Amino acid sequence: MKYKEAVKISMDEFAKDEKALFVGYNTRLGSKAMGTLNDVAEGKLLETPLAENLMAGLAIGLSLTGYKPMVYFERFDFILNAIDAIVNHLDKIADTSDGQFKPKVIIRVVIGAQLKPFFTGHCHIQDFTEAMKKLLKFPVLKPLTAPEVLEAYKFAMTQDQSVMIIETRDLYDEEF
Repeated sequence: MKYKEAVKISMDEFAKDEKALFVGYNTRLGSKAMGTLNDVAEGKLLETPLAENLMAGLAIGLSLTGYKPMVYFERFDFILNAIDAIVNHLDKIADTSDGQFKPKVIIRVVIGAQLKPFFTGHCHIQDFTEAMKKLLKFPVLKPLTAPEVLEAYKFAMTQDQSVMIIETRDLYDEEF
């Protein structure tokens, strides 16, 4: 199985939950998350403008109202625009509300391609995995094989807390 196939299988599985929603740009339009959301019903895809802090805030709000959002960042680099919502709100709401609010958001980020299909530029290939692990209390996972992808998303779907999953675009065509 190829890495990208495992991602697509995971997205299809997540979409089966009636409360699941996918939030971000290129989820409903354009590449539909690099083809990984092609078979997901349009009603589960919330296309947003290029406004990463808004995307994260929207996902947090949806979570607080009973939905199960997965927010999609097509390039890991742009998560820096959402760091306030993720670090100061999503990661801290349960503590600051004395457990009254417990948002659960799956954060899906992709490290851009360095080699395939073309080099996307230095501002699209940065990897902030270690920084996220230091900034966040919830799990930050970086699967490197197709089985690890399946395991990471299965784990995220069963947790009562947020989880960040970091995909590597250069592995999409690799078979494991």
